[in-house]
Amino acid sequence: MKPVFGFTLWFKAAFAALSLFAVSAFAAGESPLVTTEWLAKNLNDPTIRIIEVSVNPGVYERAHIPGAVNFSWHSDLNDKVRRDIVSRADFEKLLSKAGVTDKTTVVLYGDTNNWFAAWGAWVFDIYGVQNVKLLDGGRVKWEAENRPQDNRVPEIKPTKITLGKGNTAIRARLSDVVAVAEGKTKGALLDIRSPDEYSGKVFAPAGIQELSIRAGHIPTAVNVPWGKAVNEDGTFKSADELKKLYASAGVDGTKPVIAYCRIGERSSHSWFALKKILGYDARNYDGSWTEYGNAVGVPIVNQTGTIWSAK
Repeated sequence: MKPVFGFTLWFKAAFAALSLFAVSAFAAGESPLVTTEWLAKNLNDPTIRIIEVSVNPGVYERAHIPGAVNFSWHSDLNDKVRRDIVSRADFEKLLSKAGVTDKTTVVLYGDTNNWFAAWGAWVFDIYGVQNVKLLDGGRVKWEAENRPQDNRVPEIKPTKITLGKGNTAIRARLSDVVAVAEGKTKGALLDIRSPDEYSGKVFAPAGIQELSIRAGHIPTAVNVPWGKAVNEDGTFKSADELKKLYASAGVDGTKPVIAYCRIGERSSHSWFALKKILGYDARNYDGSWTEYGNAVGVPIVNQTGTIWSAK
């Protein structure tokens, strides 16, 4: 019996070690997310490039995760002339300057609940960049845990990267949204703004300059505010919790879903949950309510009567 008992202990120990390895491998490999703990242990890994995508001025310059490079949401990930995402050519230059290769694991993080970092992940996906992760909880969680930061801009040797075939199927246009709203195309619309924005009570979140002339939401769209997808520390809820959350609003992965907000950044966060964590056929409508609420000839639903902006 002793050999059997000894084998049992060995097997349990081996299984525990294997399980720990699997969890670690999942965090760095298969999962679209990495934890703050994992990143802290891998800060000096030369195969990893940490990129901050924040929106508030001076945040990166004040302090950032050691070794992180800075991508400006306004000027790096968006076209400087057209209202569009960065061009393929300019994105290649940006990645090359940041030292990214086709072998690099990119970890994105940022302020404001990772909204703009999630936008970055969406842009990376559109241009077919592989091995892109989001730091779960973003900058807020990293700071709350008193993890290391510095204000030094890293010296990085430029690389040469050529982007392959992109993935435009994850981007929705105005015509795509109208087709779903009018029942001409099968799909679901997910409005991830606040209930007050959805109902038309307000045109934009408090403190935000209004950019649309009308308030309300797109017909047939259901409302699941982005904040319901996260825990108190800003990390995403589990896949099972996310499935139940979206299914309660009728979004269960059985048909394509288009997420939208006001300018596309909050909806990028929800798109990440739907596409990257749940694996649903999901698109982000970056035109969002700023475009739709100003478009001529499109239907809207307004539950409060504030259809027209008035000063």
